[in-house]
Amino acid sequence: MVVDKDSCYFLGKIVRTSGLKGDVFVFLDVDDLSDYQDLDSVFVEIKGKLVPHFIEDVQIRHNGAVVRFEDSDLEKAQALVGNALFLPLDTLPPLTGNKFYYHEVKGFEVVDKTLGPIGRLREVMDNAAQAVLCIDHPSGKEILVPLVDEFLAGVDRERKVLEIKAPEGLVDFYLDL
Repeated sequence: MVVDKDSCYFLGKIVRTSGLKGDVFVFLDVDDLSDYQDLDSVFVEIKGKLVPHFIEDVQIRHNGAVVRFEDSDLEKAQALVGNALFLPLDTLPPLTGNKFYYHEVKGFEVVDKTLGPIGRLREVMDNAAQAVLCIDHPSGKEILVPLVDEFLAGVDRERKVLEIKAPEGLVDFYLDL
């Protein structure tokens, strides 16, 4: 079975070795670290390919975890430092209400409470400062809306609709460019 990044989500990154026995410290980019205490395996991105690595032990820390992979030693651990970790999308717990995974709403129709339909969600850009909805308007123009609770009105998974309350003038700003 070949696994690619499109069927997985970014879990975190191997930051450094930990101790002399081959453990690594992993930054986990997740909301609740305890959800990952019992991991059996992860995919490590090595030279652009996702390679399965089986886990012997996980110790959760305040900002990540110390992980020991099966058959690891200090040299193997050092070779993994800097590599990203991934898990299959189907391992994510389902979200309800207005909570959603960014990949989940890709392609949803975006409807503004005041203006009505304004386009399709191309992606959610997640940069350090603020996540942003990137919406493709039917005119071909791009509309960018910060993803903050005040602007998110609802998520209808069945109809594949993301409802927003964009600040007055924001959508028009992009359409008038």
